[in-house]
Amino acid sequence: MAIGEAISADGTAIVYRSAGPAAGRPLVMVHGWAADLRCWGGAADDLAERHRVIAVDLRGHGYSGAPASGYDDPKNWAADIAAVLAAEGVESGAVLLGWSYGGIVISDYLAAHGAGAVAGVVYSGSMANIGRDVPGAETGPTLLTAMPGVFEESAGRAVRAFGGFGDANTGSGGSGVDAQRLFGASLATPPAVRKALFYRSVDNTEMLRALDIPVLVLHGTADPVVPVANGRYIAQTAPNVRASFWEGAKHGLFLEDRDRFVTEVSAFVAGL
Repeated sequence: MAIGEAISADGTAIVYRSAGPAAGRPLVMVHGWAADLRCWGGAADDLAERHRVIAVDLRGHGYSGAPASGYDDPKNWAADIAAVLAAEGVESGAVLLGWSYGGIVISDYLAAHGAGAVAGVVYSGSMANIGRDVPGAETGPTLLTAMPGVFEESAGRAVRAFGGFGDANTGSGGSGVDAQRLFGASLATPPAVRKALFYRSVDNTEMLRALDIPVLVLHGTADPVVPVANGRYIAQTAPNVRASFWEGAKHGLFLEDRDRFVTEVSAFVAGL
């Protein structure tokens, strides 16, 4: 396991962790809003047994740089992923896996840079678009209820707001340790960053329609954070899609059923 740092186009340092066989297919794992590269838990370790796993800290999260502005610009998010791929010398064959907000980020990358370096894409509990009245960009009831408390600088208010997520991220299969790790990462993300990520509107529908590589959609039918309708939108829009909708599952599928998540992702990667 190694920690790396890539410098994005605007000078922001993007930190990532790589693990697994150097000759394995690169699997770039991009976490969601107010999380960090540790959110994947044991699923990342399992995937690293056969793949070259590159887990990224998004700008403003974890150990990556947190610029004062620029979170509303898709080009910045796209450049962050491009910088990591370049730092790792990945020019082709990568698989991009985005969870939650991470799906928007990998979509930003594909819209800006195309799929020349990418062999496949995985959207897990995710969306490709964001913004009011943008298709495929619904916000779930748990997140709506948590706002605006999750943007608070007051520790007490923020803790209570995040506590309202309950088991939305971990589902019935996740542990209390998993939940605490996610809550810790959320609270460690600066409140201004938590808020800034929602101040943008992006429609990547045309990118999805033109995508000429395989796509895997994994989504829980009871996801209260990113509604399953968003996953269905991706599945209905991209031309080469395999979708797996988990009946009754919630938002963090890699925590709710780690073995199933690893099996389905690995099977998709092996079939590329």
